[in-house]
Amino acid sequence: MTRDRTPVPPAALAVTAIVSVQFGNAIAGSFFDQVGPLGAAALRLGFAAAILLAVIRPRVRGWDRRTWLGVAALGAGLAGMNALIYLAIDRIPLGVAVTIELLGPLAVAVAGTRRARDLAWVALAALGVVLLGLDGDGGSLDPLGLLLAAGAAAFWALYIVASARLGPRARGVDGLAMAMLVAALVVVPLGAAPAATAVGAQPVLLLTFAGIAVLTSAVPYALEFLALKRMPTRVFGVLSSLGPAVAALAGLVVLGQLLTGIQLIAIALVIAASIGAVAFGRPRRDGPEPVVPPLG
Repeated sequence: MTRDRTPVPPAALAVTAIVSVQFGNAIAGSFFDQVGPLGAAALRLGFAAAILLAVIRPRVRGWDRRTWLGVAALGAGLAGMNALIYLAIDRIPLGVAVTIELLGPLAVAVAGTRRARDLAWVALAALGVVLLGLDGDGGSLDPLGLLLAAGAAAFWALYIVASARLGPRARGVDGLAMAMLVAALVVVPLGAAPAATAVGAQPVLLLTFAGIAVLTSAVPYALEFLALKRMPTRVFGVLSSLGPAVAALAGLVVLGQLLTGIQLIAIALVIAASIGAVAFGRPRRDGPEPVVPPLG
């Protein structure tokens, strides 16, 4: 009998992936003054694509038109969710932005359902979103920031659906690497100008964002791969629902973002709704169950 060469519990791997992503995003946010949110997204995706292509060396020979279209959809999801979430956290706290973004996978989890229990999770998440719009100091969160986070949620849903439909057409990591390249080709031109100006003034930013790309892409994907070999996708989905809580902590520690008591309750409601929908939802019958990726 062979021994498990990965002694770390799979749940610990999954949680570490979440921590890596959210703290990486918070660190990226701390450089928005220099590179801007789109410049940060361009540098992150550019380095992430280069790292994944170098490590995975995807084999694309034999891919048909439908496979390439699936990879393009996957790349569009990655581009939209990464660019919009960075634009969102430039305007609203990281924890709030990631909470709104979590509505994407939640929508996928309950799509087409008529069961009262699943509709209850939707209602709970809706209550959380309403509460997020309230500010304990009598103000309100930036509406455009909330809209941008909602856009990121929509693209996250696209990513999950595209990933499930791509399925066996492409070896998972090969499709992911090529999709990251597609995302970089979309976002890099949008953020190239501010990124180039900032890097020209501070070349060390290249090293900084290479590290951010490792934190938000290379490390989480590797940990996710190891975790999913040893735990059900549904359990992984439940753990991924903790992303907003980790994002709130990262926003506090790295960016000094304080959330009101009402907003913390709202985040807890959305997390609870996501966990409930994933843990107690009906198993899919139309193909592989989509996995919530450790992205933000």
